[in-house]
Amino acid sequence: MAEYVSIEQARAASGMRLIVAEGVPGPWAEGIRGVLDAKKISYVRGRFDITSDHADLIAWTAQASVPVIAWNDEFPRSNWMEQIFLAERIQPEPGLIPAVLEDRTVMFGLLSELCAPHGFGWSRRIILIDNALRNPDLPDENKGFFRHFGAKYGYSEAAAAAAPGRVVEILNALHQQLSEQQAKGRRYFVGGQLSALDIYWAGFSHLIEPLPPEQCPMLDEFRPMYANLDPAVSAAATAELMTHREFIYVEHLGLPMDL
Repeated sequence: MAEYVSIEQARAASGMRLIVAEGVPGPWAEGIRGVLDAKKISYVRGRFDITSDHADLIAWTAQASVPVIAWNDEFPRSNWMEQIFLAERIQPEPGLIPAVLEDRTVMFGLLSELCAPHGFGWSRRIILIDNALRNPDLPDENKGFFRHFGAKYGYSEAAAAAAPGRVVEILNALHQQLSEQQAKGRRYFVGGQLSALDIYWAGFSHLIEPLPPEQCPMLDEFRPMYANLDPAVSAAATAELMTHREFIYVEHLGLPMDL
């Protein structure tokens, strides 16, 4: 299992530091962790406590969300795109940002659909929040956490009603892109080699169905929350897409996941 240090210890360290929640395959966290691992950039892993007031993280990064990466004395990055570019600068090989303009625009367009506000990750979290708030068996103190969490994502009944359609739309676009690539005899989402999009899809796919416990040893209490209950979303998460995430983990990131 991964070794963690406190945020204060991570801040005092040099080199690369990655701040994430322990034992949970957070989608944005899995994305940048996968990028660092694929590039063989070693890092110190700092523990983010979801129950704390995050004063230590705010003091360092001026915000309270993870993942965060920090390189030496540079100001920490909490934005997914800035994180990718930082990793690419530190270790250019293997290049995970395509050199060809057309491939690059496709990759960042689809990455935005996964990572940006109101995209796949955002919408899936709204669905998870809605499921929790509608669960009659969930204690009210637990619902308080989800109400607070929902405020971050602009949760409302209207947003929850729209979220599955948004998720399906993005999954359809990813499937079409992968199918077009496979028809050309290509194994990856863009171009002819691994890119950040392949890695981020592998990380975000856990919001549909996490890999089994022997491959994804996430905390037991979080696994039910990640499960998808919407049949339209299940249908859009095609076998080709889910097989692709397994290929990326097996060939490039390694299993079992180190959470």
